[in-house]
Amino acid sequence: MIELIKFVVETFAENKDAIVYDVVEDGRNVTITVTLDPSDMGKVIGRQGKIAKALRTLVRAGSLKENKKYNIEIREKIAE
Repeated sequence: MIELIKFVVETFAENKDAIVYDVVEDGRNVTITVTLDPSDMGKVIGRQGKIAKALRTLVRAGSLKENKKYNIEIREKIAE
């Protein structure tokens, strides 16, 4: 499932080297946190969140076979 998420996110993001994926499994629940460069946030989320919503729909449909529940969080990378 992480490969699908990476494919979709990297299709829209321009700064692919700055993307960080953090996967936390807790039984059947899997939380995937995608941390993006601030300039890529709007591109990956899309207008009115349409791309993010479509990504979550794809993951939800694909997760039925795995019998797991995926939660995707999209965050902005904090400047150091």
